[in-house]
Formats: sequence, C-alpha cells, structure tokens
Amino acid sequence: MQVFTCIFLQTQKVNMDEMDKVFKALADPSRRRLLDRLHVKNGQSLNELRDGLEMTRQAVTQHLALLEQANLVAVQRKGREKLHFLNPVPVYEIYARWIRKFEQQPLSALHDLKVNLERKSDEK
Repeated sequence: MQVFTCIFLQTQKVNMDEMDKVFKALADPSRRRLLDRLHVKNGQSLNELRDGLEMTRQAVTQHLALLEQANLVAVQRKGREKLHFLNPVPVYEIYARWIRKFEQQPLSALHDLKVNLERKSDEK
C-alpha cells in the first residue's frame, strides 16, 4: 500500500508540474495570441505565425518553444519548415481540473452579473 501511495503522489506532482507549465505559457498575452492564430488556422510555419505581429522572429521562436514545452503546440517537420499545430488537450485538462467542478448555471449567472455591473459602470 505504501508503494502505491508513493507512486500516486509522484504522479500527482508530475501532473502539477505539467499543469504549472501550461499556466505559465497561458499567462502571456503574446503566447495566447499565437494559440488563437493556430486555432483559426492550424499547421502554420514560423513565418506565417509571425506575419502581422509586432514581434521579432526570435521572440516568436521563444514563445513557441515555451508553448511546446507546455505541450500546447506540437511540431511537424515538412521539408525545411516546421509546422505548428495546436494541442487542446492541456487546456481541456485545466478545464476538467479547475473549471468543470463549478456548475454551469451558477457560473453563467455570475458572469452575467459581472457583465451587467460593468455595463452600468460604463454608462455612468
């Protein structure tokens, strides 16, 4: 029983370490923008992802490396190019662990209340 408990705790720590990488990757607006771009059109090259962004090639490369480490982006080589693909599984795992446990109806009501209060505040 002790061995099983030890293995379980180690697995939990690995899962939390992986989730920490995902949260860190999602914390940056530039990385979220790259993920949004991959959501719209999956399988883009570095140049395609960089097109229209006010970031250097090196900055995009660094952001993509962090997204890869967090397993949010998968890479496939096509000749000399690397194509980047969105991996939604880590985001779903965050949803399953941190969001799904809240019931949809109360969460939706709180969101609607927040939007209405913000709207009234803007009107003043």
